[in-house]
Amino acid sequence: MIANYRHIFPGAYNHYFEPFLGGGSAFFSLMPQQATISDINGELVNTYRVMARNPALLRERLVQHQEHHSVDHYYTVRANVPNDAIGRAARFLYLNRTCFNGMYRVNRLGEFNVPIGTKQQFIDDVANFEEYAEALYNVHIRKQDFVDTIREANEGDLVFADPPYTIAHNQNAFIKYNERLFSWKDQKRLLAALVRARVRGAIIIATNADYPPLRKMYEDNQFITHPVGRFSSISGLRDGRGIQNELLISSHQINL
Repeated sequence: MIANYRHIFPGAYNHYFEPFLGGGSAFFSLMPQQATISDINGELVNTYRVMARNPALLRERLVQHQEHHSVDHYYTVRANVPNDAIGRAARFLYLNRTCFNGMYRVNRLGEFNVPIGTKQQFIDDVANFEEYAEALYNVHIRKQDFVDTIREANEGDLVFADPPYTIAHNQNAFIKYNERLFSWKDQKRLLAALVRARVRGAIIIATNADYPPLRKMYEDNQFITHPVGRFSSISGLRDGRGIQNELLISSHQINL
């Protein structure tokens, strides 16, 4: 969604903080000179670190997965975690790009358990790996809780927070599905961390589900909310796909 709103980010800021890294679309769009990016997902963080230091070897491993891609290969890779960082990063990219609907889900033992999807070609961007590495090389890449990352933001810094959530088609769905991804307790912790960062003088831009109690919670704490729509294809339910509403949240007035 944020790719359509590049203009809402300030032209000047000190340090960039992104505590829910995911695909890093905002980071790679902004290409900040000073940045700290983080996530609680250790496999994701490892992948970014490998991309920053060993893009050629990572590309080579991913191409090998492309050459061997099949149903048997997918489930063999899913069942076995390599011991080396590059192998784990290649496995992460391979599974994430070829699994059903691009979902990242693990069981109670922390094992990736999403079935194979229909995608057959998944290395279209491997020629860009060196470019990604250059963007990441001097960036702080950390595995840590979002509160710890936001805590470092001070006056003139930019925080972009895009927590994991399922866009709800009704209020009950928000609670039912989002508690598995990002609980209401986590939502409150995030809000509190963003309030503290704003008090220190940081610039805040965030996205979240357009859920009325959530919207009110941010507005009650002097944030500005903007309902926007985007297409969502990542959903286990058919009626959870299509154009969905979500919130764009900011600490200052922005023009959409």
